[in-house]
Amino acid sequence: MERGKVYLVGAGPGDPKLITVRGLECIKEADVIAYDRLINKELLEYSKKDCELIFCGKLPGKHELIQEQIHDLLVEKALEGKVVTRLKGGDPFVFGRGAEEAEVLVEHEIPFEIVPGITSGIAAPAYAGIPVTHRDHAGSFTIITGHGRAEKGQDFINWHALAEGSDTICFYMGIGNLKHICSELIAHGKRADTPAAVIEWGTTENQRTVTGTLETILKNAQKEKITHPAMVIVGEVVRMREKIRWFDRIEAALSK
Repeated sequence: MERGKVYLVGAGPGDPKLITVRGLECIKEADVIAYDRLINKELLEYSKKDCELIFCGKLPGKHELIQEQIHDLLVEKALEGKVVTRLKGGDPFVFGRGAEEAEVLVEHEIPFEIVPGITSGIAAPAYAGIPVTHRDHAGSFTIITGHGRAEKGQDFINWHALAEGSDTICFYMGIGNLKHICSELIAHGKRADTPAAVIEWGTTENQRTVTGTLETILKNAQKEKITHPAMVIVGEVVRMREKIRWFDRIEAALSK
């Protein structure tokens, strides 16, 4: 039997309209779609009627399928001659483990294609009215995982370089580690009054944004009961939100 093909597709940050044209083509072509928790389920409506839909979502501390099982699934379905679309939130190569899946496909000589997606580190702040770069405020930005924890021996971040070397910092998966993030940045050179924001469910109708400083953002986020998924943004660009918070205004107008 002829081998199938696997598409590793970035579904974008949440708003289904933000998927790429190529990504949508891969959904429509698929015999099997293996999809993650954070993709917008509206995208699955574009699949073929006989397409097999397999949920591969992961919650913190609770994985529906562990990563090795996902690898096995992609290989198994492709070796059956099927077109498989691996649908991931954001971009497959930005904290999406897409590279690991690609490596497995190479090992099994299975054809594949990488379809980039819009990542939430750029999209969520944009929908919150926060540009990650700005001519007057930020000539650089860093995207970084906020998931590792020092007390578990998982903190590999060079906090000094991060605090001193990046104008805007975008933390993925950082809401559960927000206290540690803020304290480390302050300890390594960021001012305590550096603006910060937390954006929950960015680009979706459930988006909520809380702002403050490195000193106050934890308290503010806890007060509003912000939870995952959420992006943490640190830098002077957060000050731009009050001027260009376009998405909030649209949502407010629609709710009237």
